Amino acid sequence: MWLCWLCTPRKQLVVAIVDKTVLTPEGQEHISLTWILNHYRFTKDARHLYRVSNDYFGFFPKKNETFRLKGLERFDASLLDKLSNDADLTYYTDAYGVFSNEWYLKKNIAERSGTVYGGLSAQDVDFMEQMKQKHKLVLAEFNTIGSPSAVTERYRFEQLFGLKWTGWIGKYFNQLDTAVNKEIPHWLVKGYMSRHNNSWPFKNEGLVFVGEGNTIVVLEAGKDLVSPLPHIVTEKSFREHYQLPEKINYSYWFDIVVPDTAVNKVNARFALDLTETGKAVLRDYNIPLTFPAVQSHRGTDYQFWYFSGDFCDNPISFKTSYFKGIELFKFLFMNRLDKTQRKSFFWSFYRPLVSTILKEYYAEKKKVGR
Repeated sequence: MWLCWLCTPRKQLVVAIVDKTVLTPEGQEHISLTWILNHYRFTKDARHLYRVSNDYFGFFPKKNETFRLKGLERFDASLLDKLSNDADLTYYTDAYGVFSNEWYLKKNIAERSGTVYGGLSAQDVDFMEQMKQKHKLVLAEFNTIGSPSAVTERYRFEQLFGLKWTGWIGKYFNQLDTAVNKEIPHWLVKGYMSRHNNSWPFKNEGLVFVGEGNTIVVLEAGKDLVSPLPHIVTEKSFREHYQLPEKINYSYWFDIVVPDTAVNKVNARFALDLTETGKAVLRDYNIPLTFPAVQSHRGTDYQFWYFSGDFCDNPISFKTSYFKGIELFKFLFMNRLDKTQRKSFFWSFYRPLVSTILKEYYAEKKKVGR
């Protein structure tokens, strides 16, 4: 399988990857994309394959709490124009950034703190606008336009690509009891308690929604949710073309984005298994009961995809990308008894979707001689 991979012809596809949330050289927030680029032998130039630790724009961690910034903020108009000419496509895997309590030692990472680096910049939006004008492919996902991105840059992005963020993000937690689950952020619990008489009564699994102004909404299994895990439901023709499951669990962060349906097509949606009580809670906060997971614009003018989740962040081994046909053995890397594992999402949803997008875009590029 490795020899077959080694003998597979290389295909040059210049991808401008932007990841501002890189705490280690493993590049967790963009590893899934680089896995696909490496596995299918897409190269950044005539010879060189993509490397997780080097081939992106954003935050570069170094030893002893030092770092290097290599984002588009340092680009002037001429450099952005050159990059948009050189790049075939861009993928914004995460613009959230790095915060001081995550980066500097001996700090509580469950608390909020100041930003070391992050948020969508004016240069980022300028670059994406130029890519759109040059009829190229732009992909983005959660968290590209949420906090800490400035409202002005978020608005420009929304106008460029025909969507609007509602201000809500959410995540599934397999245990809401803070005495048991230490991964629940302290700021989230404090935000809820500050508006509910200093009370956090939750003990089961459930969903947490975070709105602008630190509004916290909690839905608990049994009371508000029949089944607590969100799932992605895919439209029939779309799933058949991209070889996706009709329905798959999704257990990580997501945002709620409203599409302009005159511009974008909704290809897959998040669905929640709500009780009547849960539906009433969401209606009280104007949170939709179902919302897009994947939306796209695929035209001769430009191509755009937005994934309303942290789709590219999956705990996978990069070493498996060196074996051609490894996807046929995906069952070896998945635990079907663990309904929350993100490896299953990578193998069953993200890999077939993104690899097909890239393969088809590359074929179109070759056809028109770009």
